[in-house]
Amino acid sequence: MKKLLTLALVVALALTMSCAFAEGYSGDLKVWVPEAAVDFTNAQIEAFKAANPDYAGMNVTVEPVGEGDAAGKVIADVEAAADVFNFAQDQLARIVAAGALEVVEEGNAEVVKAENDAGSVAAATMGDTLYAYPLTMDNGYFLYYDKSVVSDPSTLEGILADCEAAGKSFYMEINSGWYQTAFFFGAGCTLTYDSDNEGNLVNCNIDYASENGVKALKAMINLAKSPAFVNGSSISAATNIGAIVDGTWDSEAAKELFGDNYAAAKLPTVDGWQLSGFGGFKLLGVKPQTDEAKLAACDALAAWLTSGDVQLARFEALGWGPSNLAAQQSEAVQADVALSALAEQLAFTIPQGQYPGDYWSLATGLGDKIISKELDDADDNMLLGELTSFQESCISYAG
Repeated sequence: MKKLLTLALVVALALTMSCAFAEGYSGDLKVWVPEAAVDFTNAQIEAFKAANPDYAGMNVTVEPVGEGDAAGKVIADVEAAADVFNFAQDQLARIVAAGALEVVEEGNAEVVKAENDAGSVAAATMGDTLYAYPLTMDNGYFLYYDKSVVSDPSTLEGILADCEAAGKSFYMEINSGWYQTAFFFGAGCTLTYDSDNEGNLVNCNIDYASENGVKALKAMINLAKSPAFVNGSSISAATNIGAIVDGTWDSEAAKELFGDNYAAAKLPTVDGWQLSGFGGFKLLGVKPQTDEAKLAACDALAAWLTSGDVQLARFEALGWGPSNLAAQQSEAVQADVALSALAEQLAFTIPQGQYPGDYWSLATGLGDKIISKELDDADDNMLLGELTSFQESCISYAG
């Protein structure tokens, strides 16, 4: 009799779960996206509910939280965090370590891997596990320039010569650990961190203290010697500008500044080798849920918001570059000057993984020494010593 009751209970629970999925979800759900995307996201959620009647009664609140701030807020209070949230891919390991990301639902994972570019899928993956939905492939840097000033954007030497001749400035933020990697990675150096399954940094892979590292450091020192050089990366804060290393977030400002002379290209070569650096992606994550019906609703909404059609609509509304392969092939995306330059540059970059906070301060210090001319008279041995100290510090941050 007891076994029959147990079996009956199992059947009843199964029927209850089946009904929950069949009836969708009509409770509350919170979404975090950058402020500029709030209105767009609200409109897309209404379209989602119209296309999915089982979720028509769902109450979704969209709050403005930037992708750079989302990880910190989620980790600080997972329970109070949004159920679906936009974040930058370099924060993936931290969020996984905090237990704040649900693995992408198996069926959705197959679609994500088939429909998005490989770089974005890799950025959303730890080990063999897909933890997030790719949203964009537009978080990287490249060159904006004034066509009336720069005649050939393919070499740094040529860009600097043109800017100097015209009395214009070339902007690049060499005391930033993000932009600085353009030289080190381009010269053939490595600096990455390995994480365990909980997202903890366990190993540093670095070879800055090398002939290639000295080559990169000397190229930055020579850049800073140019009278055209200005340390910076924001078009809106730049003056008398001939060219700048910046990203898609400043494309409208670049168009306004350069007008008919607006142009963009991949980063140039220096001394014959191609500048590289970080490429980045925006991702959409789903927080673990105790309510299976709510989890299904979160997965369904995340899949909708990162689908090819919505990525293309987001590009048209906000200018965000899609990671979806079909959306990338649209005429409008292909015709976008900034996204085309970034797409070309991404072929030479690595996805930005997780880096310790101390790395960014360390890189700023190295760049400041270049800008202040402290390393101008250093020979190769002295530069190697500088990089050896840098490398040892980076290694100490792991484990």
